[in-house]
Amino acid sequence: MQNIAKSFDSNKVLHDINFDVKEGEIFGLLGPSGSGKTTIINILTKQLGIDSGIFSVDATSFEMGLMLEEDGLYKRLTCAENLNMFATIYGVNKSAVDQSLKDVGLSDAKKQPVSKLSKGMRQRLAIARAIINNPKVVFLDEPTANLDPVTAKEIHKLIVKLKEQGATIFLTTHNMEEAVDLCTTVALLNKGHIVEYGAPEEICSRHDSYKTVPDLGAVFIKLTGVSA
Repeated sequence: MQNIAKSFDSNKVLHDINFDVKEGEIFGLLGPSGSGKTTIINILTKQLGIDSGIFSVDATSFEMGLMLEEDGLYKRLTCAENLNMFATIYGVNKSAVDQSLKDVGLSDAKKQPVSKLSKGMRQRLAIARAIINNPKVVFLDEPTANLDPVTAKEIHKLIVKLKEQGATIFLTTHNMEEAVDLCTTVALLNKGHIVEYGAPEEICSRHDSYKTVPDLGAVFIKLTGVSA
């Protein structure tokens, strides 16, 4: 993204946004709710237009995977039925359904309706849907929101596995520890402005050279006066 600006009526939600994501990395976009994270994903996935600037994604729509905070799963359908619908849309072999369920540890739940799944299982199913087309780029919008720590760690393992399989991961979160654990590069977003950008440890060292453990949360508060 280069010099991206976006407004909704008179409300300017993005101001001169600039960043690059390297192929094969986990990139983290960090910030509190309402900071503009989802708007950026919607622009990159061409669901929203822009007011000014330029952007590009080295993947077609059929080479992207997308998991939004609202999972959009069909509650009355089973896990397999949900994925079968998207396999048809993407034109991939139905064998990808079983493989995706296996990748996220839901093979035994393939015949369960979504309404019977726990929050963590639904999150994993949403990830399975996002990767069913073996995407080059995967957008994950708050994938561990409202999950307990154990379930969140399982989602983290899935994200790392996707990276190891060659995908580029674009991750939004307000969890600073999550970003340090997973991300090669992060951008700190507040009220539509990127206030810092770089490797987590580099950002921390720029603001406190004596820190031995990255503390992005402290840096964010220092820069914005608010907690992510």
